[in-house]
Amino acid sequence: MNKTVNQKAWLFVLPVLVLVAFNAIIPLMTVVNYSVQETFGNNVFSWAGIIWFEEVLTSQRFHASLGRQLFFTFTILAIEVPLGVIIALAMPRKGIWVSVCLVLMAMPLLIPWNVVGAIWNIFALPQIGMLGNLLNGMGIDYNFTRQPGDAWATLIAMDVWHWTSLVVLLAYAGLVSIPEAYYQAAKIDGASSWAIFRYIQLPKMKRVLTIAILLRFMDSFNIYTEPFVLTGGGPGNSTTLLSIDLVKVALGQFDLGPAAAMSLVYFLVILLLSWVFYTLMMRDEEQ
Repeated sequence: MNKTVNQKAWLFVLPVLVLVAFNAIIPLMTVVNYSVQETFGNNVFSWAGIIWFEEVLTSQRFHASLGRQLFFTFTILAIEVPLGVIIALAMPRKGIWVSVCLVLMAMPLLIPWNVVGAIWNIFALPQIGMLGNLLNGMGIDYNFTRQPGDAWATLIAMDVWHWTSLVVLLAYAGLVSIPEAYYQAAKIDGASSWAIFRYIQLPKMKRVLTIAILLRFMDSFNIYTEPFVLTGGGPGNSTTLLSIDLVKVALGQFDLGPAAAMSLVYFLVILLLSWVFYTLMMRDEEQ
């Protein structure tokens, strides 16, 4: 017996496809067009082939920016994911303090990105900022506007303060979904706190932690506003991440061809690393 397939559902999907095409596919095709051409202004183009991609992939500037970006991304992941899980484990599961903790955790996420950069810029200024003045008053030579190490420490601290809450909320959602029967069975068996975490809590949090890691990886790799407002990529080029360097090439130098090629390589790097992350984290699930 042949089943009748209802195609009316596509009427609901069609607006989404149109929005995706308008917001993603069409701009992407424009970037692809610029990446294989040379522009001389006044909409005059000439075919350039893959010359811009060769220039980007062999550029020491691109390699340095990519290295700084990878360092930043993996550093904040190594800090925020374990810290978020620890905070989620410490949060109460019942009572009025649950709402208080959730609101406090959500507050940093509500602050606009440019405001976060401005807050930390003022907070960390060596002369008038609370953090900078305190550290220098303690005898620590701190100046994020002149010393690359201090700039990196401030940038990482700002991102940890801003985005650890996302990991906390996702990990907490995974924890509260664990049935109480699991804990009762573990208590009867005399399981230690570490055993409960390893064999009950961590497996139940695996899916939400996968989402958290992928979101934080993609967000951190695309970060622009906060570091630009905080350090502007300085001192020198010490905190010039890949996104900041791309904007400098595209808008500062107005080299549209190299900028388009760099943005496509940038996109493919994010896509490839996200796929690797997801594949590694979900490998045990498939088995």
